[in-house]
Amino acid sequence: MPISMAPIGKEMCVVKVLTDEKTKKHLANLGITIDSSITVISEQNGGVICLVKEGRLALDNELSRKILVAQKR
Repeated sequence: MPISMAPIGKEMCVVKVLTDEKTKKHLANLGITIDSSITVISEQNGGVICLVKEGRLALDNELSRKILVAQKR
């Protein structure tokens, strides 16, 4: 499911990033990589604020639909 649809406050695992290579590299530098943990803190109009490692990131509506996550096992 896209990160924009993830439940708030639940730790999720990134399974796929559906963007161009430049954006993937930028997200990787921010800590969003395959199998990394990500938690949605809040959501508004499709955009989300996420907790990645020890920092918070704001993702707009378009980008939040391109980051696919699944429940952490």
